[in-house]
Amino acid sequence: MTTTLELGRRGAATSAIAALMAAVFLSFAACSGGAREAGGGVGGGVDERGAGARAEIVVAAAANLSDAFAEVARAFEARAGVRVVNSFGATADLARQIENGAPFDVFAAADLTHVERLERAGLVAAGTARVYARGRLVLWLPPGSRAAGLADFSGLAAPEVSRVALPRPEAAPYGRAAVEALDALGLWSRVEPKVVYAQNVAQARQFAATGNADAAFLPRSLARGQGGRVVEIDERLHSPVEQAVGVVIRAGGAEEAARRFVEFLTGEEGRAILARHGYDLPEAGR
Repeated sequence: MTTTLELGRRGAATSAIAALMAAVFLSFAACSGGAREAGGGVGGGVDERGAGARAEIVVAAAANLSDAFAEVARAFEARAGVRVVNSFGATADLARQIENGAPFDVFAAADLTHVERLERAGLVAAGTARVYARGRLVLWLPPGSRAAGLADFSGLAAPEVSRVALPRPEAAPYGRAAVEALDALGLWSRVEPKVVYAQNVAQARQFAATGNADAAFLPRSLARGQGGRVVEIDERLHSPVEQAVGVVIRAGGAEEAARRFVEFLTGEEGRAILARHGYDLPEAGR
């Protein structure tokens, strides 16, 4: 159930380390990659295999995309015959991995800042950075939560609410947005002592789902279908969550296939998938 609460008066390294990190990351990625289907070319029917491109790309994706990008991967693989391996994590952590040489071909972040910074550093191909989605922040109250009946956000400061999960603000844009929203409502100083910091949004959801938090600030995409109560956060209370993607430059990478993936993601079919998973969309072609 999705509801809207009353907002109140304010309304509003060394190479060895890098290699180890890359190996660990790819081990996780292999467990979380998408389906492995082959099919025709993207859009106009160009088959990537005919262009001599490597038939696999590794996508570093913000954790909020775990559900949506599983579907995106299957659809792109069916179109292009290019296997997609998704590796999920907090945006800042993924950016650091790219700076340390992790073998990624695409970076799909939860903000624009990290993609643009890597572009300026020559690690993301010039002209490939673009906003693919606008995320929406929500408060998720899982089934059986002691916070389920709160009438407004000030209820998070009530004694019966003992723990509130949110992703680390320094690493996850959705965590930063949650802090901004609570601060705008004059509640941060009262809620902060109860905060349980998660490594990323997926872990924040897990904390709440397992009863280790009474509520969790999440992207709408991860709260859908979870049961309990989903409370929309007024976008005026925090900076916009504009999620950007770019093609990573690296030796031995699959740049052509990566560019195709970005085009697919920001094209009609990719946008439709994102919308189904609860994302707002930027103007086409932005």
